[in-house]
Amino acid sequence: MAAPMAVDKAKSPKIDVDEFLTLAVSETPQELHVFFESFKSLYSRKLWHQLTNNLFEFFDNPLSKPYRVDVFNKFVRDFESKLNQLRLVEMGVKVSKEIDNPVTHLQFLTDLLERVNTKKSPEAHVLLLSSLAHAKLLYGDHEGTKNDIDAAWKVLDELSSVDPSVNAAYYGVAADYYKSKAEYAPYYKNSLLYLACIDPAKDLTAEERLLRSHDLGIAAFLGDTIYNFGELLMHPILDALDSTPHEWIKKLLFTFNEGNIGKFEALSPLFPKEPILQENYPFLRQKICLMALIESVFKRGAYDRTMSFQTIAEETHLPLDEVEHLVMKALSLKLIKGSLDQVDQKAQITWVQPRVLSRDQIGQLAQRLATWNAKLHQVEERIAPEVLVNS
Repeated sequence: MAAPMAVDKAKSPKIDVDEFLTLAVSETPQELHVFFESFKSLYSRKLWHQLTNNLFEFFDNPLSKPYRVDVFNKFVRDFESKLNQLRLVEMGVKVSKEIDNPVTHLQFLTDLLERVNTKKSPEAHVLLLSSLAHAKLLYGDHEGTKNDIDAAWKVLDELSSVDPSVNAAYYGVAADYYKSKAEYAPYYKNSLLYLACIDPAKDLTAEERLLRSHDLGIAAFLGDTIYNFGELLMHPILDALDSTPHEWIKKLLFTFNEGNIGKFEALSPLFPKEPILQENYPFLRQKICLMALIESVFKRGAYDRTMSFQTIAEETHLPLDEVEHLVMKALSLKLIKGSLDQVDQKAQITWVQPRVLSRDQIGQLAQRLATWNAKLHQVEERIAPEVLVNS
């Protein structure tokens, strides 16, 4: 029983459940016998929900590791159509991790996919496609991974309510795929969505949390469309960087979000610790200048957003002759909207990209609202007597 079994095809021969369970009791450790006795009782009474729960308890038992594939192929296959299909797939995905041979592993998941009805169980289908994509990614099949991710999204995008575990499986493998391709912005987006579907403190190890926070930081710096780090800065995943050699990455993230060029220059000697940041220093320098411009515009009132090139040069620490190019870059990235007056050397900003604000930025916004409220109150006091006289 302990020996790995060949994976059954979709059309497998009739399974002799009684024979299998009887044999299992004699060939497995005594600690597992209670499970097989329970399996036999619940199976005979057709208590599928209770049997499902019992099977998960068995698969979670470390002693069951050598017997999981056999139990799935020789027992679960007999009544799999009677089970909740999402739970069946969760079970199958867990069992598949015990199959070391890449071809057999993929065939196991592919056969299970053929037996799951997409229309009746779309969530199960998405979970299985995501698991297949993850397996193919591990085996270096990037094209197959992308095809399965795209197929899973077509189903997922049509669903109005999805189990968090299904979303987590999809966004997790999508993030891993984009990481392997060094596509920073899609990795950043999918990785944050993955974290929204799980409890990092419970579902990730300390090492996994550190790696995830590190990778998110690098993606935030190098993503060519990422100019607001607020959502990441408020996520507890970043706490994994505290008191580690990577803690400076967290400081650099806050520095970028503030658009603080002075702090950026102070931290730049640490860039050689992350060669990819050192290699992309010119891009990072431009990015911090753009974020300094955004922050400068954000801090200004709605009626104080006509800025001279000289002011922008001072805010961004750029030579005066590079300001126009910076503003045009910000306009092309749709970080701001407005117009340039090249004759008077002024930029009129009418809109700044909506942002997820940090606590400090929310505090600044609250102060501006308080100031606006005070001015409104002064106007009210001024016109109140006139209103009373006229009435």
